[in-house]
Amino acid sequence: MRPILLALAALLAACTSARSTAPAVHAAIAPRAPAAPAMQAQVAPAVPAERTTLAPATRPEVTLWGDVVRVVDGDTIHVKVGDKVEKLRLLSVDTEEKLGSGAGSATKPQTVFGEACALWAQDYFKSFEKDGAPVRVGLLFPKGRENHRDVYGRLLCHVILPDGVDFNLLLVKLGKSPYFTKYGYSEIDHAVFAAAQEKARAQHLGIWDPATNKPKTEGTPSAARPYDRLLPWWDARAEAVKTFATLHAQQPERVFEAESGDSLARAVERSATMPVLVFGEIDRIFDEDDGSQTVLMRAT
Repeated sequence: MRPILLALAALLAACTSARSTAPAVHAAIAPRAPAAPAMQAQVAPAVPAERTTLAPATRPEVTLWGDVVRVVDGDTIHVKVGDKVEKLRLLSVDTEEKLGSGAGSATKPQTVFGEACALWAQDYFKSFEKDGAPVRVGLLFPKGRENHRDVYGRLLCHVILPDGVDFNLLLVKLGKSPYFTKYGYSEIDHAVFAAAQEKARAQHLGIWDPATNKPKTEGTPSAARPYDRLLPWWDARAEAVKTFATLHAQQPERVFEAESGDSLARAVERSATMPVLVFGEIDRIFDEDDGSQTVLMRAT
């Protein structure tokens, strides 16, 4: 992560006091995560590892190909593209954390289902191996985001399997992941992802099964992800992203995003002569001795 410290004079008014005389920079902030109770150790029924056959989807236009090197978990895969190994973070999905991963939080605890999903994903990709050759997959990107990465440097994309199936969508169809809208609706096919989640929920598949992550022995500590609170929050953020995209399209020289250092640099330049709107997530705000405030925003 490369935080952009808005200590520049042109941006001091992002959250400044009334005494500041710098040009106005309005910060549009996406909703924060809902509070969640602390989770304990995870116990839940395992997920069958056998391959689920779905009708192959029409292959979208793939702009890049790579060989699978490692399947970390359900939504993180390493592939070799040319001579470089790329770490992929799959768009529109967010599988549960596997056990012992060192990650996890109250809203995304490590769960038995997360562990089972990671093992399933590893077996699923292995099912495409032939004669010891690595599995070759397509990388599909939203238009104009062919090299878009997250704060950890992972390439954001869809993975197209050798049979033409969109693996991201498959995860939602099978209930192994929610339709993850925290960073915006799918730019590939929002309606299809939303319908896939609705159907998986109706059929109580995977994470939508009430028995998932529930201990078999009464009183045994367990952890489960609070989807009932997360889904509305993610959708609220997605609506905020959608509003930003509309405003940016209408006023590209006045509306900027905090995730891009280049975009923030343009905001600095433009704010010297006019108020600008910066959309992003504020990490911290510092009170300065001169009465102004410095804003630390999350950026890639």
